Amino acid sequence: MTDTQWPIYEVFHQQARGDPHMYVGSVHATDPEMALLLAKEQYARRQACVNLWVVPVEAITASDYEDADMFAHETDKSYRESWGYKTPKTIRSKDVDQDQSS
Repeated sequence: MTDTQWPIYEVFHQQARGDPHMYVGSVHATDPEMALLLAKEQYARRQACVNLWVVPVEAITASDYEDADMFAHETDKSYRESWGYKTPKTIRSKDVDQDQSS
């Protein structure tokens, strides 16, 4: 059985100049020019849009879910967050006492 579908293009649009391009969907088209026309009709007609990108699906490279270890943090950076610090009970109880007396 032969493939009767046109290639898929992923569509990204920009609402205002300087804003990031956001993914909005995909279109089937014969070539990039047709993909831009179809994307304009489908995704830029009803919402603010100043720029469109269309990307052939074959051009997108994604990580595999099995490679989740590549997102693991190698160093402990908990010092950047408030939960990374241990607060003694005496300090916490004084804060509670002050809040109740106010």
